Amino acid sequence: MKKYTYTEKKDTRSGFGDGLTELGKTNPDVVALCADLTGSLKMNEFAANHPERFYQVGIAEANMMGIAAGMTIGGKIPFTGTFANFSTGRVYDQIRQSIAYSHKNVKICASHAGLTLGEDGATHQILEDIGLMKMLPGMTVINTCDYNQTKEATIAIAEHNGPVYLRFGRPKVPVFMPQGEFKIGKAIQLTEGTDVTIVATGHLVWESLQAAEKLAEEGISAEVINIHTIKPLDEDAILKSVAKTKCIVTAEEHNKFGGLGESVARCLATNNPTPQEFVAVNDTFGESATPAELMEKYQINDLAVIEAVKKVIKRK
Repeated sequence: MKKYTYTEKKDTRSGFGDGLTELGKTNPDVVALCADLTGSLKMNEFAANHPERFYQVGIAEANMMGIAAGMTIGGKIPFTGTFANFSTGRVYDQIRQSIAYSHKNVKICASHAGLTLGEDGATHQILEDIGLMKMLPGMTVINTCDYNQTKEATIAIAEHNGPVYLRFGRPKVPVFMPQGEFKIGKAIQLTEGTDVTIVATGHLVWESLQAAEKLAEEGISAEVINIHTIKPLDEDAILKSVAKTKCIVTAEEHNKFGGLGESVARCLATNNPTPQEFVAVNDTFGESATPAELMEKYQINDLAVIEAVKKVIKRK
């Protein structure tokens, strides 16, 4: 079994900031808009280097989406930046009507997603955003797992024609993904296995790799797949894997309703019905605590993946 290691931890939002900085140098059509969270979104360097292409709209997220939609008409490629909660729930009507319905080329970049926002608490820990965004026709939904993948995704979506929701996080997490592997809509197989398929997204990719290593010590062979693009979903990769393993676990930092797990379940139900277990937040809001404490309490860590694997194998 291939083992993944890391030498440093970096926050995925810094991957976004560095990707945006690179785009500022290479693509003159890229513009950036922020809702009073420049530092939190790591947009400082882009703002400093390209003040004529940076727009601080203040705490006016709905207005930011409208401005971004309008800028696409002139050929600009706008990247909006704020917390995931404010990037989706607060502005859903504006995204639906002004961006998705008109298929505007806006890149909605959302930081501080999920429980790992941590101490800011339930009001900011959005766990419904993937579901909200994937339901919009034509919206591409990406949820990256580490610094390298977030930087590559940020650069890649500038070349993608159409609206994109790019979701990333606040805490420093292991940097483990090799560079050069990201492609929109294409899953990445991280390990080969024969007993169970684990498809994970975001921060749960690393947790799933740790789970796979512990399972291997018990003689359970897990195939781990990194699903960074939730829509469009790489159904071929999933179906190929479950044809071999005959069962699957989905793992995500999101409500079990509306997230990756449900997308995978739809894929399986219409192609190859397969036993599935869900590692996700179970229909509840979060609370204030450290990311590690929250992941343990709400059962979205490596131990939860291991438990789900053992349960689903019994259902083969």
